[in-house]
Amino acid sequence: MPEPQTFADNRPSMLARLMAGIAEHAPDVPAGPIDDEPTPDEPGHPEYHRRQRAEFALTRWEAAAPYRYRQATATHLDVQAWADRAADDIRSAGILVLHGNIGTGKTHQAYGALRRIAEAGPRNFQMIATTAPDLYGLLRPGGSDKGSEHELKRLMRIPLLLLDDLGTEKLSEFTEEATYRIVNHRYNESLPLLITTNLPIKTGAPTSDLVTRLGDRLASRLAQTATIVSFDGPDLRRGLRSVS
Repeated sequence: MPEPQTFADNRPSMLARLMAGIAEHAPDVPAGPIDDEPTPDEPGHPEYHRRQRAEFALTRWEAAAPYRYRQATATHLDVQAWADRAADDIRSAGILVLHGNIGTGKTHQAYGALRRIAEAGPRNFQMIATTAPDLYGLLRPGGSDKGSEHELKRLMRIPLLLLDDLGTEKLSEFTEEATYRIVNHRYNESLPLLITTNLPIKTGAPTSDLVTRLGDRLASRLAQTATIVSFDGPDLRRGLRSVS
């Protein structure tokens, strides 16, 4: 025996009634696909989320950058290329060494490189920027409330590390060991490292060049993975002081 029909069985579906209403009020408008994709200014669009990440990363960069370098930009093409590699794939950037005379803009370019990475909106932006003397002061016994070993491991594992003015610290067995552990770990894990130094890359004189300061093992790692950028010219800081 057939089932009795109910009122709901004879009622047009909601979609059918909607389409009939549209046809009645706009008979000359042809049906077509609806563009409901989000725009770059709306959540769901990749560019929207990249901008959100960039805003967050720039806040972190500004907190880590000294006031003097908060307007820093990377203008050197090799420095820009390194930063772009790091932003695209942090493990493909390698080590960047900026060397040259005092006051030639190495530190400015270094902070500019980190800013360029932040502006790209990477998914994970964490950085530490420190001078070599401050770093070794932190790592000495009693230099940190959390302990020197904790600080050392943090420097080894942080996604982005800037070691500014390498070579200005007093050379000792302690600094050699700390430098080796940081550079070697970052090399093994393919984590980027940004170094600025006034030391020449190689002169052959004991303790007067970067290769001698780092030792043969680290020098070999640098030769394999480092991008080395030289900065020549006069001390720009002296020029600024004479103008003022």
